Amino acid sequence: MADLFSRLARSLDPETAHVLAIRALGGWGTLHAPLAGAIPRLAITVAGVSFPNPVGLAAGLDKDARAITGLMALGFGSVEVGTLTPRAQPGNPKPRLFRLVEDRAVINRMGFNNGGLAAGIARAQAADRRGGVLGINVGANKDATDRVADYVAGVAAAAPIADYVTINVSSPNTPGLRDLQQGAALTELLAACGAVRGATPLFLKIAPDLDAAGIDGVARAAIDGGVDALVIGNTTISRPALRSAHGSETGGLSGAPLRTLAADKLREVRAATGGHVALIAAGGIDSGAEAYARIRAGASLVQLYSALVYDGPGLPRRVVAELAECLARDGFASVAAAVGA
Repeated sequence: MADLFSRLARSLDPETAHVLAIRALGGWGTLHAPLAGAIPRLAITVAGVSFPNPVGLAAGLDKDARAITGLMALGFGSVEVGTLTPRAQPGNPKPRLFRLVEDRAVINRMGFNNGGLAAGIARAQAADRRGGVLGINVGANKDATDRVADYVAGVAAAAPIADYVTINVSSPNTPGLRDLQQGAALTELLAACGAVRGATPLFLKIAPDLDAAGIDGVARAAIDGGVDALVIGNTTISRPALRSAHGSETGGLSGAPLRTLAADKLREVRAATGGHVALIAAGGIDSGAEAYARIRAGASLVQLYSALVYDGPGLPRRVVAELAECLARDGFASVAAAVGA
């Protein structure tokens, strides 16, 4: 069934397939599809939040919080929706999503297309989470005159609903957005968002393209600003050797070619933070073995997205099962015991 799903999805235009997948998962959720069975050794607490397993869905798939219950039922321990911006925006012109089949990769330049904060928050509030963890990812409108104010509005609206809120300052598809990862701009942003989050954990999603100085700066700001976790990372604007004809498209690259860069940056951020901030690894994760490697390199949680395009909806359960086998094989009674091992 998963192979059939994947073949059908890949026969369609990428953005059309994306929309149809969300509709299908949204409908499945209304049927109260069961969650995957819990595996006790995979439970982990991060920032005071109890995750049934450390394998999460990265933001970007369910931009408007339309399929939370269906996505939870695939076996994810957490689902992160968004990115939501204060006002609805159409995003960048089409085409803006490209499959690099030969590379098991995706390039996107979507540009935070979403129906706006109010509508997304209302759907998230009404969703049946079925015991899973819900993250809400927030960003700034492309034409915002005060981007910090946009983030503050997002955090303030999402915090009462979400189990955690992620500030996304790392998309390469909104001009100038990544400047907020640097220096005084980041310090100001974190202070302003921290003032409205209440008791809800605040995560920060950063780019895998940061250099050593940039990583050190983010680490200091995150520790000083009370950030509960860093997500490493978003898509990359770098281009390793690619075989696909779409490899020259502009936008953020994700999927298998990002694996080495993302793993290297995870280790660099781990060293820079000294274990004082929880880390969430993303980028090129498509197996339990890769999830396990990131956990041993310092991640408490992992997220995936692009691999679903190629491996279908059965992927989360497979990754969860393989991860449990890796932990058992090496004698770890829990995920937490393996973090940074």
